[in-house]
Amino acid sequence: MKASSRLALLGAGLAVGAVGFSLVVMAQGPQMPIPAPNAKSGTYFKNVTTSTLKELSPDDFLSAMGVITNDLGLDCADCHPGAGGDKADFVSDALQSKKTARMMIEMVAQLNRNYFKNEQKVTCYTCHHQRETPVTSIPLDNVYAGPPLELDDVLLPALPGAPTADQLIDKYITALGGAQRVNAINNFTATGTAIGYGGFGGDGTFNLFATKAPARKTIEITFPTHPERGSSRWAFDGTTGWIRTPRALIPDYQLVGGELDGARLEAQLAFPTQIRTALQGLKAGLRRSIGDKDYQVVQGTGPRGLLATLYFDQETGLLKRLVRMVPSPVGRVSVQVDYADYRDVNGVKMPFEYQFSWLDGRYTAKIKEYKTNVTVDASVFARPK
Repeated sequence: MKASSRLALLGAGLAVGAVGFSLVVMAQGPQMPIPAPNAKSGTYFKNVTTSTLKELSPDDFLSAMGVITNDLGLDCADCHPGAGGDKADFVSDALQSKKTARMMIEMVAQLNRNYFKNEQKVTCYTCHHQRETPVTSIPLDNVYAGPPLELDDVLLPALPGAPTADQLIDKYITALGGAQRVNAINNFTATGTAIGYGGFGGDGTFNLFATKAPARKTIEITFPTHPERGSSRWAFDGTTGWIRTPRALIPDYQLVGGELDGARLEAQLAFPTQIRTALQGLKAGLRRSIGDKDYQVVQGTGPRGLLATLYFDQETGLLKRLVRMVPSPVGRVSVQVDYADYRDVNGVKMPFEYQFSWLDGRYTAKIKEYKTNVTVDASVFARPK
């Protein structure tokens, strides 16, 4: 996405998405009705004709749009006239770029089907790398420079003698305060402030609610001094999830696809001893870097192709980053959560800073207070009203 458009969208009040992707329009822009849980994009939206995209649920379709814009370094308005304003026309085929995108998406599907046994080896990013037109020759300076940071989605196996996934997870639980103390927390609430990317939305109030059994989690962001921005809410009740983002194209919808799997995973991992039940096939991989520091990594899988990678601090053992991915016809949809500023809460270390990053935005939550094992009203996990 072009930098100017990205900042304009992220400055729209922070009520545009947090733990999942939402297609953003301005506050007075066009909005669509709540889709039925079994809706497909080919019938819910007008003029979605691409063979792979029209079969997606609306929430997964929006995520795929985020993959396309970021893989090509574009924004919504490059294919949809007026997108980002109050006269957006998402149905129009007036722009050649939209017609070309359809053709390229079909090509990607054909390549994977004909040459890779329907495994997703080719995506938009494979060639474009955030460029509208793929580069065809490597500059010679790049041949003799360090390689750019481009990581394989699937981890390479750890070196012989390196800690196993079980050992890294055990170290993490111990670093938090030990399994007995961690297991003693059955629910918690957290309150603080939400600060958008670039400092936007710094007066947002952040609230998090989580329970262990069943695994439920809700995040809500409100703006007490700017009620016109509305409130955003991401709720998972143990079975079903919902997103309400007032300034989005679809302001309220149920999660039925990959975002539902992601919401479930985050609810489970809010209670760290559930890692082994939340993810299957856990394995340790080669160390990966964040900035100038190396981290030990563990990866596991979930339903419908979900892939999750956990970054652990080599010294403290604490979790630094979660990257979760779910498949789409144009490439995996990524959501990243970074954890920092661990402090003691009743004998258990908990992060007092979260940074949420997704395909169309980023914000930081700074926690002021945790409360553990308190009464949490089940209504906070229900469909947003």
